[in-house]
Amino acid sequence: MSSVPRRWLELRARSSATADRSALVADALIARGARGVEERAGWYVAYFEEPDDPEAFVAEVARSLEDDTGIDSIRIEFGWQAHEDWADTWKRGLGERRVTDRIVVHPSWVEVSEAREGDIVIVLDPGMAFGTAEHGTTRGCLRLLDGVVEVGDRILDVGAGSGILAIAAARLGASDVLAIEGDPLACEALRENVDRNGVGDRVQVRQGLATAGTLADEEHVSGIVANIETGLLSPLFEGFADALPEGGWLVVSGILEDEWAGVRDGLEAQGFRFEQLDADGPWRSALLRRTS
Repeated sequence: MSSVPRRWLELRARSSATADRSALVADALIARGARGVEERAGWYVAYFEEPDDPEAFVAEVARSLEDDTGIDSIRIEFGWQAHEDWADTWKRGLGERRVTDRIVVHPSWVEVSEAREGDIVIVLDPGMAFGTAEHGTTRGCLRLLDGVVEVGDRILDVGAGSGILAIAAARLGASDVLAIEGDPLACEALRENVDRNGVGDRVQVRQGLATAGTLADEEHVSGIVANIETGLLSPLFEGFADALPEGGWLVVSGILEDEWAGVRDGLEAQGFRFEQLDADGPWRSALLRRTS
């Protein structure tokens, strides 16, 4: 069991940009490692593990937000929140969401209002992990997985976070899913969600960071899903290609609109053929196939 932080740095950011552009601030905070982001009275409120030098960390985040979003008038404030207050904080704003015709995601404290015959209902408590149906990258991956997972598939979920994609893959028919996640706190939530959804016999959790080399060591893989930021995604391209047989599929996300062309070029250089793109706000998720 990992140690739990005593308190969390609460960072608040707001800008005078339009609503569509301001939403990029939330995405940039997640890319910087925020445990969760909520919109509150015009502010985006994010939570980070306590840094060694809080003021230097906040200054660095402020600079990176302007660089990542292109918005030059972002106001930043910060404070502290005790760990025990987190359970109530991250529940705000989460509810039932139908992502596809048959995939419904809801937190454990909310009942599904209109479950239909044939629905795949996923109960998800993200806890300290990234991955809810409230984020465009997660929704994009779920929509693509719904159309590509086949019964009996063996799947890798790289950067599994809350486990939502690994669970969805298992519920869609995959017989063996390896969920790889480097963050110990996220792994706690991941294991709990796997058990909560009754897929512990099909989803294995591995704590550790995936590399091109470790991915290449995997065998008999039907497909890979990786919802991680582009800077972490790109070094894995060769590993994805080595792990997948001809015809194997790859779903990638965490990609901003202006990053997609470069990601596509990099994957095609490794022998992947582009098949489908899912756009959700500024985010892009893609399905590709391994060629010979």
